Amino acid sequence: MKTRIISLALPIVLALLALGALGVWLHWGGGKWQQLTMRNPDAGTVSASSAPSSTNTTPSPIATTPSTPAPTTSPVASGAAVPDLPGAWPCFRGATLDDVSTDPTPLAQTWGPAGPPQLWSIDLGEGYAGAAVLHSRVYVLDYDAQARADSLRCLALATGKELWHSAYPEDVLRNHGMSRTVPYVTDKYVVTIGPKCHLLCADAQSGAVQWQYDLVKQFNTVVPQWYAGQCPLVDGDRAIIAPGGKALLVAFDLASGKIVWQTPNPLGWQMTHSCVLPMDVQGQRMYVYCADQGVVGVSAKDGSLLWSTTDWRVSTATVPTPVPVGDDRLFITGGYNSGAIMLKISGQGGHFRAQTLFRVKANICSSDQMTPVFYKGNIYAVISGGMLVCLDLNGHQLWSSGSGHRFGIGPYMIAQGMIYLLDDTGTLTLAAASPAGYQQYAQAKVLDGHDAWGPIALAGGRMLVRDLTRMVCLDVAKH
Repeated sequence: MKTRIISLALPIVLALLALGALGVWLHWGGGKWQQLTMRNPDAGTVSASSAPSSTNTTPSPIATTPSTPAPTTSPVASGAAVPDLPGAWPCFRGATLDDVSTDPTPLAQTWGPAGPPQLWSIDLGEGYAGAAVLHSRVYVLDYDAQARADSLRCLALATGKELWHSAYPEDVLRNHGMSRTVPYVTDKYVVTIGPKCHLLCADAQSGAVQWQYDLVKQFNTVVPQWYAGQCPLVDGDRAIIAPGGKALLVAFDLASGKIVWQTPNPLGWQMTHSCVLPMDVQGQRMYVYCADQGVVGVSAKDGSLLWSTTDWRVSTATVPTPVPVGDDRLFITGGYNSGAIMLKISGQGGHFRAQTLFRVKANICSSDQMTPVFYKGNIYAVISGGMLVCLDLNGHQLWSSGSGHRFGIGPYMIAQGMIYLLDDTGTLTLAAASPAGYQQYAQAKVLDGHDAWGPIALAGGRMLVRDLTRMVCLDVAKH
């Protein structure tokens, strides 16, 4: 009798367990999106949207026009005024794509014990997404964990007041944070790449979505480990993206979203966290990209492959972007004991080649996360282990900040002969950007959190830095 009861009960228990597992699967992304209610910065909820999950690895033809947008909330605007302020930092690594500011606003060379004054701060979803700044507005691609949606936010540079946000639903689980890319903003448009490789173009003034692509669905992009870290590039009237999968690089018409050209990818190289770099060699405009299995240069005109090399590959994650040092050389570094490499690009017309000039050992230069800065003939980098080093163009280390001055894997940039470095715990250091040696000017704790890895933005003497969950605006101008 006891055996009979157990035999009858067992299927029921198994069925209940299966239903429970199905419920978990549906909740964490296997099913349809539930209705999402988005927030208004000044009032209550104002709009809602629902959409099917957009993560799909089933092969599909490459679309030549934008996908039908997944239901996206209408931009939620606050109507706040935008005081006019000088300065711009419109994309990852700034307007000149080299993390060197050319802004003429005089900057302070030292701070008091409290550090540079904090002008405002905002809470953000977990991540490392840095800010872009243009026309007195700050743009950041945030993640709204409550709504489970990527949210492009536009703030007033003067006050941090949210002007609008535009969101689309996407279930992103915590994996060392969620968002980690910097928008590219122009006079008319702002382009973003979300954690799960959603490419979006919105109106820079209103936030209205112009076009979007799901790179996973439409190009068979493989979402990189720890989510997408590639920041979009805009060059003229085109957005240049490296999706991997069915196309190594793609040029999108910025106004319409239509595909202008795409680079074949017969070897199936995949997307990394590195960003696309524009470069001119012998009058030839090209785009350089570090994919997972090597480095390529493609024609800006038609996307044709100009050169490639497998001399550079990183075992776990390719993160830093190549650094041009002169008209025909590229300095590339990475983490995981990969060291660095100097490439020389030579040729003309459609015939180019990449030659490895030399390699640099990891103890001399190896960067886990941030891209080195080339400034006045020298390379500045925070290497694995956290020390700041200065290299000459032959790969020789001129100096190191030493074990007493470590900066983790946080961001850094250069302005007016000074290098700003933010360490993992939110301490900002100001030092000389000089081959003569490490000289520290000032240091202050400016963030209270951890994992302060978001790229720095500097515009008109206002510096935007963030940790895992908070962004602050600092006054680093000279007064």
